[in-house]
Amino acid sequence: MPPVPHDLRVVGLAVLAGLPAVVVSLALLWTGDFSAKVRWTLSALVLGVHAGACLALHERVTRPLHTVAGLLSALREGDYSVRGRGERPGDPLGEVLLEVNALGDTLREQRLGALEAGALLGQVMEAIDVAVLAFDATGTLKLVNRAGARLVGLPRAQLLGQRAEALGCGELLEGPAPRRLTRAFAQEGGPYELWRGTFREGGQPHQLVVLTDLRLALREEEREAWRRLVRVLSHEINNSLTPIQSIADALKDLVAQVPRPADWEEDTRHGLGIIARRAESLARFMSAHARLARLPPPTPGTVEVEPWVRRVVALEPRRPVAVRPGPALTVPGDGDQLEQLLINLVRNAVDAVLSNEGGAGGVWVSWAVHAPGAVEVWVEDEGPGLADTANLFVPFFTTKPQGNGIGLALSRQIAEAHGGSLRLENRTDGRGCRARLRLPLDAPRA
Repeated sequence: MPPVPHDLRVVGLAVLAGLPAVVVSLALLWTGDFSAKVRWTLSALVLGVHAGACLALHERVTRPLHTVAGLLSALREGDYSVRGRGERPGDPLGEVLLEVNALGDTLREQRLGALEAGALLGQVMEAIDVAVLAFDATGTLKLVNRAGARLVGLPRAQLLGQRAEALGCGELLEGPAPRRLTRAFAQEGGPYELWRGTFREGGQPHQLVVLTDLRLALREEEREAWRRLVRVLSHEINNSLTPIQSIADALKDLVAQVPRPADWEEDTRHGLGIIARRAESLARFMSAHARLARLPPPTPGTVEVEPWVRRVVALEPRRPVAVRPGPALTVPGDGDQLEQLLINLVRNAVDAVLSNEGGAGGVWVSWAVHAPGAVEVWVEDEGPGLADTANLFVPFFTTKPQGNGIGLALSRQIAEAHGGSLRLENRTDGRGCRARLRLPLDAPRA
């Protein structure tokens, strides 16, 4: 049997409370010496007053309860503008309405604060150049900011609701964190610093993944390396000029002597030879630096990819370099600078192969459309691979006994001057290294 509603229980108690008086009144009325007209009139009056009082009590009980229920329902649905009337201190019902209205004010302030904090967080996530991705317990992407969508290479509308494995991001949810990530994404960049944390939304656990591109920090370290390099150059120049000046002063005094010593000619030739060797060494040193620091801007033009690759490959006399043709493409840029760039990459690849025991191994060049509006040229070899990838593009850093350490740094400057990028990595399909040169494309040829 369902429970009796509260308002009916109150009415029932009121009926029971007045029932004795009604019964006594009717008994006295009907046992007394009254006419039938008086008896029926007074009986109807007693019963009507009692019923009216019970109905009035029912209304007085249910109306405030309905009002409070309506206020609480509005608060539950997020409407904090509704207020109860009749709130009065000292009155139980008035105090209930006071508390409900105070609760509405508190919830409104909290909602405004949450909305403002959420809007601020959304603006910060959109403004920062850090990829932020949130996955639920099943590995489904639930939140991604603009930098994260750009990193993955798809619009946010296509990313949300996708599984991490389908997006190629499964490894982001596994392994230790924080850690450095060297893998490549759709957007050129890296290495990345991976940070991962957990939070709960709707009572369900989620994982928050943050990827920070370390290129800016590395470039700042590179600028610091340049500053150190300038100090090194100053030191080297002073070390060369000091003995040159000292020997020149000694030769000047020697020539000015009268009479000159018998061996003055031999001393002069020896001193001039030292000066010449030091000057030549200093000139080579400064020429390498000037070549790197004074790269002219590219001369506008167009370069057809296949003829460009075949011209460069034909310039390598030490080892045949295979060409694996790709589509017919044209890139905008300076043909001379792009040839120098590719010459450096091919030469490095051949050097790597020749360093193998017996000089075994092959070198090949290929290209393909990497993404709409870009071509990627690969120079691959079967050499020993890269042992130190952190300093490859640091000026004057080299692993070759006869290297000068400017080839790769100069090549990357050329690539970036053409709006592209250059990366070196160890091959995953075999032994050796792969140089990945990405350049923007011209409009497709008819």
